[in-house]
This record gives sequence, structure tokens and C-alpha cells, in this order.
Amino acid sequence: MMQTFLFVAFLLAHAAIHAGFLAPAPRTATDGPTWPFALDRSWLLRRSGIDATTARAFAATLVAVTLGGFGLAAVATLGWLPVELWTASVVIGAVGSLALLLVFFHPWLVLGIAIDVALLGLVLVGGWAPATSDALAWR
Repeated sequence: MMQTFLFVAFLLAHAAIHAGFLAPAPRTATDGPTWPFALDRSWLLRRSGIDATTARAFAATLVAVTLGGFGLAAVATLGWLPVELWTASVVIGAVGSLALLLVFFHPWLVLGIAIDVALLGLVLVGGWAPATSDALAWR
């Protein structure tokens, strides 16, 4: 049961970190690192001529998809939704996350990309899912 809670916390933490794209960048020192969640350095959107307002709306949509997908996966992991929704919700969350991390790439985001690829591999290739849909259901 503790493993279930840890996995749910992992899914929710991975999803929540994406909200950094919508938060204002903190003040940095002159020699400090760059903010990895910046929306103004998208190689793809810059080449496409997309303005900052549209880029922000696109990022907000991808953040919502990521939070929604992984949120549903967490609830399904707890057994509060049918386990059949688990695979689809993980795929939706991971694809939204991958799109966001790749379009607004920063080298620090490689760990998030690796997490998404691992989750997709476990779900799509390995067929992994929670053991039962009522593992922690309300009794």
C-alpha cells in the first residue's frame, strides 16, 4: 500500500512541476542559472513565427493536459476510478508533458523527458497497470 501512495505522489509531483511554465521566473543573480521553464525560447514556435501570447496559451493547454492526464492516472491508481482509464490517462499525461518539454526545451528538462518515455514504455510496451481497480477503494 505504501508503494501505491509513493507512486501516486510521484505521478502528481511529476505533473505539478510542469506548472513552472506558467509561473513567473524568479529573480536570478548575474551568475545564477537560467530558469528552465521559460516560454520565450521555443525553437519550434520561434521558427513558426508564433507570438508570445499564443505560445503562452499553447503552454497552458499542454500543462492542463499533463495535469489532467496524470491526475486521472493517480486517482485510477488509488482505485477510485476504473483501472481501464489508467493506461489512457498515463499516455495523455506523458504525451502532453513530452510535447511541452520538447517544444520549450532546456537541458535541465531531460529528466522529465526520461520519466515520460519510461512511463510510456511501461504502459504501452510493457502493458503495466495497477494490480486492481479497487486496491484502495472506499469501503
